[in-house]
Formats: sequence, C-alpha cells, structure tokens
Amino acid sequence: MIIDAISPLDGRYAGKLVPHRKYFAEKGLMYYRCKVELLYVLALDEAGLFAPLNTTEKANIQDCIDNFTDKDYQRIKEIERVTNHDVKACEIFLRERTQLRDVNMLHFALTSEDANNLAYTFMLKDYLEAQHLPQIEAVLNKLIDLAEAWKRIPFPCRTHGQKASPSTAGKEIAVFINRITRIYKELKRFTFLGKINGAVGNYSAMLAAFPDFDWLNFAHNFLRKHGLEPNIATTQIEDHDTYATYFNWTRQINNISMDLDVDCWLYISKDLFSEKVKAGEVGSSTMPHKVNPINFENSEGNLMLANSMLTFLSDKLCRSRMQRDLSDSTVQRNMGSALSYSSLGMTELLRGLNKLKINEGNCRQELQDSPELLTEPIQTILKIVGVDDPYTLLKKVSRGQKPTRAMLMELVKGLDIDQAVKDRIYKWEAVDYIGDAVRICDLAVEAAREAMQ
Repeated sequence: MIIDAISPLDGRYAGKLVPHRKYFAEKGLMYYRCKVELLYVLALDEAGLFAPLNTTEKANIQDCIDNFTDKDYQRIKEIERVTNHDVKACEIFLRERTQLRDVNMLHFALTSEDANNLAYTFMLKDYLEAQHLPQIEAVLNKLIDLAEAWKRIPFPCRTHGQKASPSTAGKEIAVFINRITRIYKELKRFTFLGKINGAVGNYSAMLAAFPDFDWLNFAHNFLRKHGLEPNIATTQIEDHDTYATYFNWTRQINNISMDLDVDCWLYISKDLFSEKVKAGEVGSSTMPHKVNPINFENSEGNLMLANSMLTFLSDKLCRSRMQRDLSDSTVQRNMGSALSYSSLGMTELLRGLNKLKINEGNCRQELQDSPELLTEPIQTILKIVGVDDPYTLLKKVSRGQKPTRAMLMELVKGLDIDQAVKDRIYKWEAVDYIGDAVRICDLAVEAAREAMQ
C-alpha cells in the first residue's frame, strides 16, 4: 500500500490488486512494448530480410522477454526523461539490453502505434485469460454450489415488490448462473484485433525498403501466431473496436453481478437470507447487533464505478481525428483502473456469496402464510374444466385482500366441477407450487459446467 496514494486502487485496495500490477502498472506497459518490439525482431529474423541473429543475440532477446526487471524499467524512464517519448525510450533501451549487431532491426519501419496497439492488446489478452475468466469461473462455481444445495428449497418470489408465485432458492440462483454463463462463453472465445502496418496503415515504409516482400501477409501471420486477428484496414491507429467489445461484455457481466448484489441485499433485509458471522468483525459503531451485507454493497459500488469508466472507454477509444490524434493515449492508461474496479466488485460479490446462508424456515413460513399464491394454479385448472371466467372469480376473493386457505378451498368446494379435480386442489400447498424449478436449475448448472470445461 502507498500511504499517500491518490487512488484507493493503490491505497486501501492495493493488497487485493497485486496480480493486476503485472498488466496495468506503467512497468507492465513498458514491458509489453518491449515484448512487441522483440517479437517483431524475431519475426524479421525468420523472414530472412536482415543478416541472421546469432545465438547470443537470440538469447539476449529471450532474456529480456522472460526477465524484465525493475532496473530495466527504471532505465527506460531515465531515457524517456531525455527523449520525452516513451516508445522511443523503449527502442533505445532495447539497443542497450539486447546488444544487437544491427540495431536497425529494432522498430524497423514501424510507427509508435504499431508497438502501442499490440502492447495494450497483449496486456488485455493476458489479463482476460489469466485473471478475468478465472474470476468469473470462481463466481460461477460458487453459484453452482448454492444452486445445487438450495434447488429444492421453496422460496418466496416478488414481482413489482409484491408476493408472487413461489420458486426454489436454487432456481433463482440458477437465473444468474444462466446469465453469467452466456457472457462468459462470449469472453472465452473472444479474439482481439491488432495491426502492425506502419504510419497510416499501408505498409509504405516497409515496402519502400523491401518492395518485393509481402508485408501484408507477414503482418497477418505475425498477429495470428500471437493469438490475434489482423485488422485488415486501419489508419495509423488500430481502431480499438474490439477493446470496446471487450469492455461492453465486461459491463454486462458487471450489470448481472450488480443485479445479484441487490437481490441478495433485499433477501437479507427480508430475513430470507442471512450471513455467517465472523468473530471480531463489527457491523456498526453504535449498534452491536448489526451484521451488514457490506460485501454486496461494496461490490455494487465498485461495479457501478467500473461501468461508468468502461462506458467512457468504449465510447472514446473508438474515435480518432482523421488518421491519428493523441487523445486516446492518456485514456488508454486508465483501462487498468476500470478493470481493477470491476475485479474488486467481483471479489466482493464472491466474498458475500461465501458468507451467504438461506433461512429455510423463514422461506417456508412465508409461503405457508400466503395461501393467496394458490389463486394462480386454481384459476388455471378451473379454465380447463369449463368454469366461466375463473380469473375474475379468484380475483374477487383475493386482490387487495388476505384470503385464508380455508376460504379458497370453500370456494372450490362450491363449484360444479368433478370431485377428482376438487380433491387435487385440496392437496395443494404454496410450498409445493414450484413448477419445474428443480429441472431448470439442473439445466443451468449443467450448461455452466460445460462452458467452463
């Protein structure tokens, strides 16, 4: 933790974001820039356009990729104080670090944006694969545990805040499993675009030097080799449209998670859920009894903040004046902040879920105390046995009222319908009126597990 940090990401929350520094700190950005430049040198070497690299040069290149140190980063910053250009500082540093005999291979015919777009893209790609997807999987696996444990527990539902037909607790958790799984699958198969095509995207400098070499095919193969798809037509910059797509999928995961945060908060407020108590924790500075749902609240707040930033990033980064302006540069440096707030929100959601308990007795009691919930199945079955307008019949005795179960059964008793139908209705209890909830829960769980394989 930096005790005088301006951002809570580097202060209060620093301990929770240690893995993120590898990707989003300034050192991480410089590392990815250097990595791009060096992978490009290796590709040039394979193409045979320059004198072959010797064993020592290749080893130096690989060592820089595998062992980029704090000292390396500090040297780049020293050079940048003179050049006032970060990418050029990386190039000069790499001349020193790799000791290439032909230093002109470094940054050959490239523009800064060739290095920059791929640096940020490799950064996002690595983060998605190593941190983001595993975090979503952790949330899904916890939700699966809850859904399977609770899939047969009857659960009171609310539509418009009012009592509605019951479900099971597990099936209501499965709704979120289903939603998160859909977006997870999109992120899992997601591929970023990249470009390495020169100052305005036409390979002009490259072709000026080697006019008979197929630079377009070279660039496309280079990008695909490293897990990207080539953006075939660009200006000086890569258009960042796939950044926006990634951020928007992330926003959608966050929106679903916020919905879950709020539902858990509400169910806790109604004593349908509760939280495990941890010794030593305090819920209020003045009310000793309090066990507050702070993880769900913290999750909601961080995800809201993340989404506001992700929305801005998605809007801004897709726009650039003519062939290039620099307004995207300072904005891109905040991508890590947006994704870090998103990660914090998901971390807090998972912490809340790990504390969550269901108050099964309260759930059952609320349903037992709500016989009016049987008006839906009663009026539905009466429709198929010829009763005229059973909806209005049940509405008269229930809407805005508090009918007892005995009142509803007495109404059924007085109807001119087959006794077998009456006997079937007499057996109904609100706690059993859960439809196909268990099977729906199982299907959602199965789909999530299949997606994560």
